[in-house]
Amino acid sequence: MILQPKEWEPRYARRAERMRASEIRELLKLLDEPGIISFAGGIPDPALFPVEEARDAFATALSDASAGHALQYSVSEGSLPLRQWIVGHMGRLGVPCELDNILITAGSQQALDFLGRVLLSPGDTALVTAPTYLGALQAFSAYEPRYDELRPEQGNRTPEAYRNAAAESGGEVKFAYVVPDFANPTGETISLAARHRLLDLVSELDVPLIEDSAYSTLRFEGDAVPCLQALDVARAGSIDGSRVIYCGTFSKTISPGLRTGWICAGRSMIRRLVLIKQMSDLNSATINQMVMHRLAEETYERQVTMARAHYRRRRDAMLAALAAHMPQGVSWTRPEGGLFVWLTLPAHIDAAVLLQRAVAEARVAFVPGAAFFADGSGRNCARLSYSLSDETQIAEGIARLAAPVKSDLRKAA
Repeated sequence: MILQPKEWEPRYARRAERMRASEIRELLKLLDEPGIISFAGGIPDPALFPVEEARDAFATALSDASAGHALQYSVSEGSLPLRQWIVGHMGRLGVPCELDNILITAGSQQALDFLGRVLLSPGDTALVTAPTYLGALQAFSAYEPRYDELRPEQGNRTPEAYRNAAAESGGEVKFAYVVPDFANPTGETISLAARHRLLDLVSELDVPLIEDSAYSTLRFEGDAVPCLQALDVARAGSIDGSRVIYCGTFSKTISPGLRTGWICAGRSMIRRLVLIKQMSDLNSATINQMVMHRLAEETYERQVTMARAHYRRRRDAMLAALAAHMPQGVSWTRPEGGLFVWLTLPAHIDAAVLLQRAVAEARVAFVPGAAFFADGSGRNCARLSYSLSDETQIAEGIARLAAPVKSDLRKAA
């Protein structure tokens, strides 16, 4: 018998015990298995990537005239031309700002990590919706917070109730976090009235509101709702008086592989975050910023238009398939944009158990809902993404998924 050597591990920091692998990242591995139809990973369809334009942009960045700059360190705040483009973009969203209000990050996921690092002490409270974005829970949990629930549409608790609950745990309420447009995981959008209530709440609590705007450009139908930062700037009179911190990204419109996002906030917050950036990775990759600037200038509007039409067809296919195949007792959201549908199963069905059967018997994958709840609830829910499967695969996959759901319902009858 061959004895396996024992792995040595050090004594980790306490926060390391709170780190968990992303269920979504693990499920992405199923994409390589033959015959699997995956509704798990909410990642962009590579068929939409501007490949030729990116190839040209990299060639230009590596030409004799600019290669020395492209391969060099850069300023921590980010590329000047790219930040100038973002200033114009934010202005079009109703947020007048300047270069000093922008920090380039390695995707919006790094932005969430930085904000958790700069705002949270162990035992502090972060206000999040239930469910909320899994990546945000991962980013924030490293800094040992507790979570309390935001209910934007149903009605939040009073500021006093949030404060008292935080104090009982030995900390303070430090921020609220939302994905206001076509949220990951539900696909739902926060109404204008609820946005104003959120702004009232954070004002009374005197805390920041983190606006994760990863999907806001992917609106298929309905009227656009102003971003929270635009609403708050109108109240405060300027971005430097606003308590909203906007996290933007190019990942869903141009390319996630270039890992380019940004934070737009008041100067005082950006100054703090620049220090975090310097301590973390010095600067985002210079060549990636150069390429993204060119792609944003040349392709952004076209990319957004293509993505909207592309994902709308897939959303329509998924909603039609759910209506055709899912049994009574199963409900789902009807998003006006984004990449996700949220499925609610009868209370006795555990989506994690269903996933095992769905993969083994139906060759279909999805993300069980409990991963999106800070307290691990929502076990009878599931996130379905329509971003990677075409309309034919969606129809087939939902029909396959409905079979074990119907089987579970018959057993419970």
